[in-house]
Amino acid sequence: MGAQTDMQREYPNRPWVGVGVVVWQGDRVLLIRRGNPPRNGQWGLPGGAQQLGETLFEAAVREVQEETGLTVSPEAIISACDGISRDDDGRVLYHYTLVEVAATCTDSADPMAGDDALEARWVGVEDIAAYVEWSETLRVIMLSAEQRR
Repeated sequence: MGAQTDMQREYPNRPWVGVGVVVWQGDRVLLIRRGNPPRNGQWGLPGGAQQLGETLFEAAVREVQEETGLTVSPEAIISACDGISRDDDGRVLYHYTLVEVAATCTDSADPMAGDDALEARWVGVEDIAAYVEWSETLRVIMLSAEQRR
């Protein structure tokens, strides 16, 4: 492994701030199938790393647009969690502090996978558990559903 830089996501020297977006359209949630690590190939929320000078809500809007082509209106912070992945030797491979944002889709178009998303689709809340493998993602979606009531 070469010299470490502040911009390095694998084996970072600090946590990255990431935003995950629970996008609602009625009783459906927008899911994407990830095309990059961590959790490559798994279904989860659209989102990604916050950029310098960008607010959390701006990052949420940008990431959903890049990954699905949809326009969203962020509404609230749901929660925050740690996404830490370790390699076989126990070293930190990825470390994200994830801020989860609730948003409403203001677009009537269907989601189109883009950027690092392999697929994108609307899923009814009752079917989320059949898609999502990471328990933290499931927890955040259900927490958002409770907050909407």
